[in-house]
Amino acid sequence: MGATANLASELQVITSGLDSVVIRRYGAGIIGGRTLDVSGYPYDVIKAGHVIIASDDDETLFKPMPLKASNYDQYDTLPGSHHYVGVLVRSVTKDAPLAAIMYDGEVNDKASPYSVDNIKTAMKTELPGLVFMHD
Repeated sequence: MGATANLASELQVITSGLDSVVIRRYGAGIIGGRTLDVSGYPYDVIKAGHVIIASDDDETLFKPMPLKASNYDQYDTLPGSHHYVGVLVRSVTKDAPLAAIMYDGEVNDKASPYSVDNIKTAMKTELPGLVFMHD
């Protein structure tokens, strides 16, 4: 079974500052979004532009790309039996990980929460419509 979240929770305002500039052009995304499995994620907020992955074995399991345990400011390697599905459109909290996920469009790589330089080639193979660029 995939991750669950309370749909009746109170409204929350997240002021991460870069949500409005991370997504430069929204082309297409997963209809209805997905609830993320945030177990093991080190921060209370998953920021817009964060890479989202899914399990090859469980079509309901979506989660944020893991961060390096030695340095939470960098993406770790893609876990086995997982694939890239897109990027987070807007910031969400661990308490309410209701994610809008974009798989086609333009992402401002300079405003993204973590560098995608090490995974950009692999992402382009799986998500050819997702482009990372900046002004």
